[in-house]
Amino acid sequence: MDTIQSNNYPIYFDNSITELVNFVKKGNYSRVFILTDENTGEHCLPLVKAQLDVLDNFDIIEVNAGEESKTIDFCIGIWKMLIDFGADRSCLMINLGGGVITDMGGFVASTYKRGIDFVHMPTTLLSQVDASVGGKTGVDVDGIKNIIGTFTQPKAVFMVDEFLKTLPSRQILSGLAEMLKHGLICDAAYWNKLKTSDLTVPAPELVHRSVEIKNEVVIEDPNEKGIRKSLNFGHTVGHAVETYSLLNDDDHLSHGEAIAIGMICEAWLSNKKIGLPDAELAEITSVLSSLYPKHLIEDSCHKVLYGLMQKDKKNQNGLINCTLLTHIGQYSIDNICTEDELCDSLRYYATL
Repeated sequence: MDTIQSNNYPIYFDNSITELVNFVKKGNYSRVFILTDENTGEHCLPLVKAQLDVLDNFDIIEVNAGEESKTIDFCIGIWKMLIDFGADRSCLMINLGGGVITDMGGFVASTYKRGIDFVHMPTTLLSQVDASVGGKTGVDVDGIKNIIGTFTQPKAVFMVDEFLKTLPSRQILSGLAEMLKHGLICDAAYWNKLKTSDLTVPAPELVHRSVEIKNEVVIEDPNEKGIRKSLNFGHTVGHAVETYSLLNDDDHLSHGEAIAIGMICEAWLSNKKIGLPDAELAEITSVLSSLYPKHLIEDSCHKVLYGLMQKDKKNQNGLINCTLLTHIGQYSIDNICTEDELCDSLRYYATL
């Protein structure tokens, strides 16, 4: 598949590990660091090391897997390791992992000595179609997702199909939620294709199309002043549900599971506020409900969930700001939603 050109950096799809080696050689870096977690270290790092072993100047930094690691405390630990290794401003960080690693690794690299080069090698479907593209970095504080971060572009992104074969089905479904979102906001034909495809491991061309859609959006609006807000569909409610689950559930929701809930709720809001047709609301609800397990959200949780929504970084002047749909494939940004409306959307989900 063709290489996609983003904001001054390439996104490689074919032979991408070879491309990584070539990139490192051409970069003449003083040192290379691979940031990873124990899961990626077991399943994906050996594929990369097998080819990077031709180089003699790389070190591995491993953190615990999971969203719980995406905090300033873990960043401090990584910064201290870079200092201990004697990392200078001419080194490179390779973020080999899922969304936590790409978000946190990009943040660490963009702030260490006011910025060192970094590249992403996303190992999950979610990170391939979402976190690794667009230049957003971030960490969580007090359970609020990505509240601290920067807009900093990587020097390249390397997609490896082989990595997806190591993922459990729940992780595939987590990434699929973002792919479905891309269809819902921008491309009805793509949504229809996803609905009828075997999604056990999505075909490379489907992953490529999702990256293409997100890339087109972020090139036009890299700092989220306008069109890039379209990518927030499902995320106002979804991030609140995800944060609540992280804080309260032993087996917490994945990002994609929470965003699926958010998309159902925000499709309902779209229907009530800006005229998304009843049939399209029913279709979105049916498709997402068939793919993702039902999650119990009781009325007693609504106040807390609304409080989390109030802390969302997308809000304006204390008002909760949602991206909604006028039709499948067509979005509308900057829709102010009230507490009653948002809680009613959660009640709609609860009745399914």
